[in-house]
Amino acid sequence: MIKIFFRTLRLILMPFMLLWSRLARPKGVVSSPEAQKKIDQDCKQFVLYHFKTCPFCIKVRHEMARLSLPIALRDAQHDTEHRNDLLQGGGKIQTPCLQIKDKTGKVQWLYESKEIISYLQQRFSAYDTNIVK
Repeated sequence: MIKIFFRTLRLILMPFMLLWSRLARPKGVVSSPEAQKKIDQDCKQFVLYHFKTCPFCIKVRHEMARLSLPIALRDAQHDTEHRNDLLQGGGKIQTPCLQIKDKTGKVQWLYESKEIISYLQQRFSAYDTNIVK
């Protein structure tokens, strides 16, 4: 009975969460072309596993948009391959989860929206990104 209640609640709230995700999306910062090229290159080492309507995932995606970070997204809710990758690599199916690959190929899995946002802000704070679109 409880399971049915939460499924129904999720179905009712889902369109509102998706609308909020679009309408509340922040404008991104503008970097110099050289800096943005470096940011784009650096973002290739990241993958964000997410659920589209998860409020914590939306929060992380908004910060990615604000920082103008083109990080690859993997839908772990509806794509079983991505869900299995998250389980095998990170050890649990919890989103958001940022997969970080270093230059040697070592992979780190970072959970919790606050930690991911803090990591991204710290990681990309050195770039020239002070002009807002």
